[in-house]
Amino acid sequence: MIMTPEEEFVVDLNGYILLKAVLSTAEVAELNEAIDAGDREGSPSLWGDPFKKLIDHPKIMPYLLDLLGPNVRLDHDYAIFMNRGDRLGGLHGGEDGGPSLSECDHWYKYRDGVIRNGLCVFTYLLADAGPGDGGFACIPGSHKSNFVGNIPAEVRRYEEGRDYVVQPEAQAGDVIFFTEALVHGTIPWNADHERRALLYKYSPGHSAWNGNYYDIEQYGDLTERQRRMLLPPSIGRRPSVAELTE
Repeated sequence: MIMTPEEEFVVDLNGYILLKAVLSTAEVAELNEAIDAGDREGSPSLWGDPFKKLIDHPKIMPYLLDLLGPNVRLDHDYAIFMNRGDRLGGLHGGEDGGPSLSECDHWYKYRDGVIRNGLCVFTYLLADAGPGDGGFACIPGSHKSNFVGNIPAEVRRYEEGRDYVVQPEAQAGDVIFFTEALVHGTIPWNADHERRALLYKYSPGHSAWNGNYYDIEQYGDLTERQRRMLLPPSIGRRPSVAELTE
């Protein structure tokens, strides 16, 4: 399985794509039950087998390989939980972090029919995000903009709305992919139910944003593909992830 031509068009156009029903109803229920019983501390990928499976969930592997290449690695992961009125960061990002050039692994490239990215995010939604609920927001197409520094500060802080800032509607079980080169952020949560999102962030095999690499010994049993995806960054003789994916 590979990305469809239309999906490539959407990613190139917008810098993000909504992947519907990646997780089944049963998978969502299992993850939510584990969260309810746990302490919500640390990396979700260490919260047990249902979360470990998300590292290389079969429905996201085609996107990982097509968008980050055959040696993709998991860079870091975390969860976001929000209740009504909770606020997180404003709009940020852009190519290399925007005008400050503070995030030099935030990039998006296209050449000869191939898309490649620096740090990217696959956000697993475990609760619905309906119209006006808040949560993930972005400026579609801004991953290729040369003028992200011109976005007004009050727009970045959500003090003023603009039609170019969108909050994608999504349901529990969906996944939102976005490149960190996209201007994005978190709109204050406005729904009665809790926002639950698991963010698994990936890099090309040669690259790292997070300086704290995974300790594979903490994970117990891993598939060979998962083990390769948790390796520290490297170039020479790096084992391929793609060769273990049908």
